[in-house]
Amino acid sequence: MSRVCAVSGKKALSGNRRSHSLRATRRKWGVNLQKVHMVIDGKPQTVRVSARALKTLKSKNAKAVNA
Repeated sequence: MSRVCAVSGKKALSGNRRSHSLRATRRKWGVNLQKVHMVIDGKPQTVRVSARALKTLKSKNAKAVNA
């Protein structure tokens, strides 16, 4: 299962880790994904949703998502 948000499509970002002497090594920033039970197209499913998207869905009072 890929680490991508099912609602917003967010993925991991890549960049550099910087030491005190400013040497750069590659690193990744992951997405804060949560497993959530949702009704999608009339069927209950478990999907991985980012915490940001989950907060938005809750504020909009979304009970079901039409994909």
